[in-house]
Amino acid sequence: MTPKQVVKLSNIIGITAIILLAYWVFTFITIQVFGLKVFKENITETFYLSVLAILALMVGSLIVNVMFNLTRIAENKDSSENKANTNKKTYFFILAIFPLIALILFGGDYLTSNKKEKMLIKSAESILSKNKTNTAKLLNYEFSEKYIIETTDILEIYSKTDKNFPNVNLLVKDTINGSPTYLGFNRYESGNLQDTITPKKQNYIYKTTQIEREYLDKIFSRKSNEIRYSNRNGEYELFYPYIQGEKIIVLYFSEQQRYGKIGS
Repeated sequence: MTPKQVVKLSNIIGITAIILLAYWVFTFITIQVFGLKVFKENITETFYLSVLAILALMVGSLIVNVMFNLTRIAENKDSSENKANTNKKTYFFILAIFPLIALILFGGDYLTSNKKEKMLIKSAESILSKNKTNTAKLLNYEFSEKYIIETTDILEIYSKTDKNFPNVNLLVKDTINGSPTYLGFNRYESGNLQDTITPKKQNYIYKTTQIEREYLDKIFSRKSNEIRYSNRNGEYELFYPYIQGEKIIVLYFSEQQRYGKIGS
């Protein structure tokens, strides 16, 4: 291999490494800023460690300096016009990759969220249909120690039945001092049945956003029975209303997906 070929190969390796690093940094920033969930668990770690391989190709600024010095000595004088046209096409191609990467990342995040929504709804329907006896018990809401304990046990069964739902809450509408509010149950606050302290509604108030309150208002006023799904930074939430006659409850399923984001 001639010195000119060595210099050409060094140029290709060095410039390619720099470009790949720029793409990696752009991908990293995009995923972190927008909280995108694109990669599977194992691929996430592989992608994160790939920067080491890229940095290894660069070998430091010293070799870059040597590379350009060798280039000045080894390169023949080419036509400046042809070189300018070639450089413009190369730069345009390199820049065009950035929006393509963004499109792939956002598209992957959308597909992940859409797939998760279908999976959560299907799992919720399966849990409810196969546990009709327990679900019927949940419909008979009354704020009592017995109901809360029984509900806690049922929800624990639900959460252990399907790995997609590590967290399951039961939401109902009630009043405190004449003011309407929403209560959420997934645990028993007052200990066990031997306790003399009765549970308080204030301990079970479900904190909601304005959008969630508007949604729940429509459900419990029978203006809607739609399922609500949301995805915020890898936290998947599903509000699943269950209506039977005059009785209404909402099952709230949630899952936190830590992988799919760099550093997770």
